[in-house]
Amino acid sequence: MSSTYSTNLALELIGAGEQAGNWGSTTNTNLGTLLEQAISGYTTQACTGGTDTLTMTNGASATARNMFLELTGTGGGSLVVPANKKLYFIYNNTSSAITVKVTTGVSVPAAAKIVLVSNGTDIITATNYMTGATFPSPTLTGTPVAPTAAPGTNTTQVATTAFVTAGLAAAYPVGAIFLSTVSTNPSTLLGFGTWVAYGTGRMLISADATYTAGSTGGSATTTLITANLPSHTHSFSATTGSMSANATHNHNLLGSSYHYVADGGQNQGGASSNPFTPGSTTYGDVTSTANIDHTHSVSGTTGGTGSGTAATTISPYIAVYMWNRTV
Repeated sequence: MSSTYSTNLALELIGAGEQAGNWGSTTNTNLGTLLEQAISGYTTQACTGGTDTLTMTNGASATARNMFLELTGTGGGSLVVPANKKLYFIYNNTSSAITVKVTTGVSVPAAAKIVLVSNGTDIITATNYMTGATFPSPTLTGTPVAPTAAPGTNTTQVATTAFVTAGLAAAYPVGAIFLSTVSTNPSTLLGFGTWVAYGTGRMLISADATYTAGSTGGSATTTLITANLPSHTHSFSATTGSMSANATHNHNLLGSSYHYVADGGQNQGGASSNPFTPGSTTYGDVTSTANIDHTHSVSGTTGGTGSGTAATTISPYIAVYMWNRTV
């Protein structure tokens, strides 16, 4: 009976009664070379950027039997390993991703280190789960995925993009107002919701029973009318010219007025150059030379002022863009 070889590591299996005197050599090769390669072997493999193929040589040293393969060279392309069930530690020490495969395989990014296993048909990742592991300041590449925490979680658990987006959406529900000094629509900034420009040209006021949410009113300017002014008076005074006793002076009078002198008579105490008839509607000149005791009453209105131009009533403000989330 001739020697056979193990299925996966291709170790030589000596047949009964064979290799008399050579057992030591064969056993040493199996244990000292081949098993050592499979358990702790570290070797480099140049990659050309095309398809590079490894073989598993029966009973002899072979690159594919090594536990740890450091890939060097150009990078890119693929590395085909034998259809043996075996574990591989791969270090892609090139500048391009390399696919390690039997029929199908796994793309190993440049500079990545990964544990792979061959099931005889495909290369798959050897592990995708760890618990309780500590990775001091790891650098993640690609698109790492993590579980999304429940809304409101406040722990040191990693926050995924889904958790962050849900938190922002809760902070800005439908009906929320978003303020900004830039005109970018919040849907672009936040990644959710439908937002429309809101309240252009208006300031905000806190809602209550008088000012219901969403109602509008007010004006930047106000035109006042007389009824809006506070009650007030205007004072003015006037002085007639002085008149000495027995002075001759004229009064231009409306015919229906009366001129009273000291003795109670009307138009008495002196000659009248133009007497008038009480109740007439014409002016007359009365010339008095008597010692007249009389007063002058003065009445009238002050001159008008003001233009009626609308007054600015707007409060101090700062302009921002406002958006309302509708969906």
